[in-house]
Amino acid sequence: MKEGPISSSSNFNHIPVMGKEIIRSLKELPSELTKKGLIIDATIGGGGHSSQILENFPGIKIIGLDQDPIAIKAASKKLIKFGTRIEIISTNFADFSHHEQAICVLADLGVSSHQLDEPSRGFSFRLNGPIDMRMNPKEGSSAAELIETLSEQNLADLIYELGEEKRSRRIARRIKNDLAENGPYSGTQDLSYAIAGCFPPKLRYGRIHPSTRTFQALRIAVNNELGSLESLLLKAPNWLLENGLFMVMSFHSLEDRRVKSSFKTDNRLKVLSKKPIRASQEEIELNPRSKSAKLRISAKKFLT
Repeated sequence: MKEGPISSSSNFNHIPVMGKEIIRSLKELPSELTKKGLIIDATIGGGGHSSQILENFPGIKIIGLDQDPIAIKAASKKLIKFGTRIEIISTNFADFSHHEQAICVLADLGVSSHQLDEPSRGFSFRLNGPIDMRMNPKEGSSAAELIETLSEQNLADLIYELGEEKRSRRIARRIKNDLAENGPYSGTQDLSYAIAGCFPPKLRYGRIHPSTRTFQALRIAVNNELGSLESLLLKAPNWLLENGLFMVMSFHSLEDRRVKSSFKTDNRLKVLSKKPIRASQEEIELNPRSKSAKLRISAKKFLT
């Protein structure tokens, strides 16, 4: 493994979504591939999916990628028992390059439970913390810096395009006015309160929290999530052996539409899941965050 000792701060809880479905798909590969093949886990997170795969396929090796240093530490601790069968690399999958061909590339695009539930990461409007939202807290600009530097027009466009939020202009106007009159927000809950004030009272307590779409838009922008996904969709098929699987699990429509379109139009790939695979009702009851997950699977064609 490439990471150093694990600190006590590396508590990283993330329940792997649709683990059974992923294992089932891998078992459908020819046995000669799963006896000694390589898998690239492009978003290793806390190591949940990789752990399940390594336990079910004793001959498989995994290269795991992640840009979150806390996730890297947690995955290293969880997977250390697998020894040289696991190599963990600290990187955004968009920046990764590889030459040894793999039997599978797996990408779980979901935000982890740790990232959502740890206030200091700034992803959550339910728990107060700094308005950060960076997957790698050591790189790039925070969400607070983003809302400060964008014009009202550009902020409204961002919230509309990446959050699909109909009240984007009203929200952007409120945010920029607040910043001009009162200075930076004190934290995520302060920002969330301002966003909620842009909604009629009857819509502030619905099934979807008023801040959900705006926080999603800011997170996607801060981490360039769609740009990174486009890069992965372009590069990953080249990492695969013939018949190797490309599995992508998305959690919102902006990602899923891109995955669906790429799988359908990429002449290197054959679509195996005509419709997205969804979590079972049993899994949703155990892990409500799995409800929005969509898993799409394609296979590398034999190209002459």
